[in-house]
Amino acid sequence: MDNNNLKFKILPHTADLKIKAFGKEKQELFLNMLKGMASVLQAEIKDKKVKNREIKVESTNLNDLLVDFLNEALYLTQVNREVYENIKFEKFTDTEIKGELVGQKVERFEEDIKAATYHQLDIQQRKDGIWEATVIFDV
Repeated sequence: MDNNNLKFKILPHTADLKIKAFGKEKQELFLNMLKGMASVLQAEIKDKKVKNREIKVESTNLNDLLVDFLNEALYLTQVNREVYENIKFEKFTDTEIKGELVGQKVERFEEDIKAATYHQLDIQQRKDGIWEATVIFDV
């Protein structure tokens, strides 16, 4: 597969979950990490009707913002029993996200993710301009 079209991939990691995501810009990187996380949950959709949830996250830097964003999305996933595979950004900076998560109601999840962690967290822009991030999740 052409790396420029790759959105995310699940990497092997002992006892935890490791996801590497890619994007042409930071917003796409965050979106693709959200999609990767949602795919791991293997949600059984209860209702095809789209659900929108407001999300607002502020952090001190881009790395913290990614972890805080993913953990807030996980929190909303559990509280609302919904899975989010898209986001409409209203505001996106290196320290703040405001937008609407787009998802669906879930009957149940096949897998569980407890949290995104800072362990081996890495965000960088490659020489070809593509952004990539690696996040390890507690499962």
